[in-house]
Amino acid sequence: MRKNIGLKIFAGLVFAFLLVPLFIIIVTSFGTNSTIQFPIKGFTFDWYSKVFDNEAFMDSFFLSLQVAFFATLLALIIGVPAAYSLARHKVFGRNWIKSFFLSPTIVPGLVVGYAMYQFIVIKFQFPIIQGLFLGHFLICLPYVIRVVGSTIEQLDFSIEEVSWTLGCTKLQAFIKVVLPNITSGIFASFMLAFINSFNNIPVSQFLSGPGVTMLPTSLMNYIEYNYDPSVSALSVILMLGTIVLMYVIEKTLGLASIS
Repeated sequence: MRKNIGLKIFAGLVFAFLLVPLFIIIVTSFGTNSTIQFPIKGFTFDWYSKVFDNEAFMDSFFLSLQVAFFATLLALIIGVPAAYSLARHKVFGRNWIKSFFLSPTIVPGLVVGYAMYQFIVIKFQFPIIQGLFLGHFLICLPYVIRVVGSTIEQLDFSIEEVSWTLGCTKLQAFIKVVLPNITSGIFASFMLAFINSFNNIPVSQFLSGPGVTMLPTSLMNYIEYNYDPSVSALSVILMLGTIVLMYVIEKTLGLASIS
């Protein structure tokens, strides 16, 4: 009994420790102070309007949104069939291939960013936009393969084999039988890959260039010379956006499971 109480107290302290910084960020975003200070002196919404009036923030936000979305979409197009092949067929060196695809999630982000900089910028001299897209695709792909692959491995392949006997080709069986049963994994991988791409700092930092920056890079550059509450306001907006995205994904997964 005492042990359970101790665990609950510990869990509560950890939860509070995580929530306090978020609470401070939210409160300071409404402060009238010219710099981020807690507690705040007054209440205002001006810092939120300044976020939307900041062209650097807005340009980098829409660029991050586009890069993250299309990089994740391409990762799904390539990653879902790849995950299926690794889970369904006895590919030679399958474990090594899995480890290779998952390496961007294991290696430190700074190392991944620098390696991509050497490969994409120095070696092949990709244009900045294409380089950002390629780099973010490479960090999205492991999440798709890992999450979708785990979902496929739990699938009863006898259902697919029955569809073959009923006249479906392997492609038709994959589209009509496999895909509807791994919808939850696809949506979950999309959410993880998109959020990690959108918030990624090392790859965005290394692959950005003059006049072309992702939102994390733009925010880091801003903080270097400014420390006003608009940073807190932007952080709150990003948190709300993430919560909305997770809610939409959860509702979509719920509808998919019902159908």
